[in-house]
Amino acid sequence: MKRNDRKSDCAINYALDMIGDPWSMLIVRDIVYFGKRTFGEFLASQERIATSALSRRLIDLEYKGILDKTTSLEDKRKETYTLTNKGLDLIPTMLELAAWGARYDANTGASSAWITAVEQDKPAMIDRIRQAVRTGNAVFSEGKEATWSL
Repeated sequence: MKRNDRKSDCAINYALDMIGDPWSMLIVRDIVYFGKRTFGEFLASQERIATSALSRRLIDLEYKGILDKTTSLEDKRKETYTLTNKGLDLIPTMLELAAWGARYDANTGASSAWITAVEQDKPAMIDRIRQAVRTGNAVFSEGKEATWSL
């Protein structure tokens, strides 16, 4: 059973309680980088999350104020997930994790051009990504950088 009380007042502890499992950041990644919004789209990610784990993570991220859930306008049977401002504030952390992973993973699929572009003007890139996601767009489309120039 998961603890509901705080273990400490440490900021790192708080952050890990919010997003400290791999699935949480991968869901955020899927929204930001690939524009995924529905349960089925998250389920189709290459990491192959189990349906029960995905359900728990989506509920938890919504409860923690990182995701908003709404009924899809196109299909009333589906729910659409978007990042809240709290979720959008994870973008800098996600970019840092990507840069760290690209640096140390010899088999990374991360685009070196993308990592370099982010590193060159990180504050501007964070703002541009945030705006893109806020308007329903994503960084990558069909595996390529978004049409907005790097």
